[in-house]
Amino acid sequence: MRVELTGITKTFGKVKAVDGVTLTIGEGDFFTLLGPSGCGKTTLLRIIAGFYTPDDGDIRFDARRVNDVPAHRRETGMVFQNYALFPHLTVFDNIAYGLRARKIPRWETTARIGAIIKSVQLDGLEDRSPSQLSGGQQQRVALARALVISPKILLMDEPLSNLDAKLRVSMREEIRRLQKELGITTIYVTHDQEEAMAVSDRVAILNRGRLEQLGTPAEIYHRPQSRFTAEFMGASNIIEMDVIGYDPKESLIAAEAGSYRLHIRGEQPAGGRVTLSVRPEWIRVVDDTSAGKPGILCGTILNSTFLGAMIRYRVSGPGGASLTIEVHDPEARGIRAKGDLLWYQIPPDRPVVLRA
Repeated sequence: MRVELTGITKTFGKVKAVDGVTLTIGEGDFFTLLGPSGCGKTTLLRIIAGFYTPDDGDIRFDARRVNDVPAHRRETGMVFQNYALFPHLTVFDNIAYGLRARKIPRWETTARIGAIIKSVQLDGLEDRSPSQLSGGQQQRVALARALVISPKILLMDEPLSNLDAKLRVSMREEIRRLQKELGITTIYVTHDQEEAMAVSDRVAILNRGRLEQLGTPAEIYHRPQSRFTAEFMGASNIIEMDVIGYDPKESLIAAEAGSYRLHIRGEQPAGGRVTLSVRPEWIRVVDDTSAGKPGILCGTILNSTFLGAMIRYRVSGPGGASLTIEVHDPEARGIRAKGDLLWYQIPPDRPVVLRA
């Protein structure tokens, strides 16, 4: 089912939790609402579910306006952050709850539950209570209860936040597998950037109730449009520089900060300064024989963090700022120590010029 939001606004007292959000979620998409705490993502999800009524704007499911349709008639299934399982009911009865509320015949209820239990790998646990299950198993019960009613849209509010790191990875893979297998439109809320990139077809970045950027995980990571998106969606070096020239034939911006000069590929800036986003892994470490060559920069290592397959350096950079540089397979590249000089290069086509 296709979901369209147009100008959705919701205010609680003096706080505008959602501020004029417009976006479209395609049928069968795994769509993630991503942002920090208080950005409005859960409020927006609850508006889609029918738990909140928007102050302004329209919600449409397959072009049908559903603003006034109650939650239980919207053909959505919801997985809550705390799972919301009934502690006095067995796994079977928890999953059956929505079917019984809809007065589905007993034979069909049993058949549906049998099928969904196999899909979420809960075989043999039908008679257990939630207190006898692990966190991952409880999460599967909550997912099964949402899916067994055959919703047109699956809504998930931070479903993995109560699990440990290793289990979160395996469960997000399981959720993604089920979603693709069923082809169900899924709207997923999380504050975890890695989780969003791992499961999503498209991501909406929210900031203070407003839509900051919309796109595929790769688009948002490689081409952030704002400083907020660049810093929130993964680690990023933010560099402020003065524009000193522009070559229209090569589409190259010449910029400087102190003694540092860079050439950046992009459109001619409107003002005299540019703000750049450079991911730590985009910066190339070179040997000292490259010193003095065009485009080669030098900084002092302020600290280094060894992470096994990677070493992360913090290096003095343009304009008195410091840069993070990530070097993979550090044993082969040679490990530098704090206080050492490090020569590095920022390829012209990698920095992203952020909007003012």
